[in-house]
Amino acid sequence: MDMFFGILNQAVFLYTIALIIYIFMSWFPGARESSFGRFLGRICEPYLDMFRRIIPPLGMIDISPIVAIFVLRYAVRGLEALFQMLGLY
Repeated sequence: MDMFFGILNQAVFLYTIALIIYIFMSWFPGARESSFGRFLGRICEPYLDMFRRIIPPLGMIDISPIVAIFVLRYAVRGLEALFQMLGLY
């Protein structure tokens, strides 16, 4: 189970990096229209849309990606605590 949790942790870390890159791509005109931007959009938008429906933008600032990253990290910490409680990690 250590290996399973390690792979899960790495996958979440890579997804977090993808989210951060996708967020920063909004600062550059045309970056999201590139093939890499469209690829990240297909991966990141379904997850970010869940939070955008709940959290409205504050003026021109969208804080939903920040909340989405925090939720992702806390979910991994929760799984780690659950694995430790069950004696699997």
